[in-house]
Amino acid sequence: MQRSSQGIQVAAWVAGWAVLALFGLPACVREAAEPRRPQVYTAWPFDATEARRRQEETARALGVKAEQNIDLGHGVKMTFVLVPAGEFMMGSPQGEQDRDNDEGLHRVTIGQPFWMGKHEVTQEQWEAVMGNNPSRFKGAKNPVEGVSWNEIQGFLEKFDGGRAGGGLALPTEAQWEYACRAGTGTRFCSGDDIAGLGAYAWHRDNSQGTTHAVGQKRANAWGLHDMHGNVWEWCSSPYSEKYDGREQKGAEAWEAQGDLAVLRGGSWDNNPRYCRSATRNGTLREFWYALFGFRVCRSARTSE
Repeated sequence: MQRSSQGIQVAAWVAGWAVLALFGLPACVREAAEPRRPQVYTAWPFDATEARRRQEETARALGVKAEQNIDLGHGVKMTFVLVPAGEFMMGSPQGEQDRDNDEGLHRVTIGQPFWMGKHEVTQEQWEAVMGNNPSRFKGAKNPVEGVSWNEIQGFLEKFDGGRAGGGLALPTEAQWEYACRAGTGTRFCSGDDIAGLGAYAWHRDNSQGTTHAVGQKRANAWGLHDMHGNVWEWCSSPYSEKYDGREQKGAEAWEAQGDLAVLRGGSWDNNPRYCRSATRNGTLREFWYALFGFRVCRSARTSE
């Protein structure tokens, strides 16, 4: 009886594989096993729970985790957070407090998910790639500052040279604001009230006149730290007093050598009004100052 039962099991196993060979896996199994095309979400704004749901759903679709690390050598790593694709309203509404004239409200589509640096690039990360440290306020975990847009291009090129998992870039201005907001339509990712900003940002009222180690303040709903304050962050896009579509582009959008580059987020030396999600700053690419730093992004592909 035992030998006969085993024979039945083998026959069923063979028959099952024959069916799979003929008709393929059931749809429910294929969907669970194979990465899917990430969704471009259209509903906006949304709360922190929805932000995390979209992030996790996008990670499953890509077959990756929502965070990843890149090894820079010398025991130094860089952490990236997955930002889902989606639409949002970029800029600020007419009635927003402290609004500037260059913040025209318009709808933007971020058509592909991307990896965003969880933190501003630190001094130890810059030193691991470049072999020097131009910062005024020394500290391995503090953001590197005193770097120009042009100098950052050297960092990106040197990082990518022969390294698997390269492909670093400055975020476009649209990517930066989308990542900063993480679903919010308020002045800050924390809401409209300046009183609540201190939990998320180093600014003039709480910084004691210096930068601080990254990641000490609360992260936004997508897990990104210091999007407000600490250091202004360079973007790849050229600055224009009125949005003209170039805020959604990088190096290909540059038209003239004298174009200004965008800086976002405010800094340790700025009034909180300049740390708003929509605040924009335009500066010459060769200019550097102890208020200026950056974070990097990468494209997101399946099974990275």
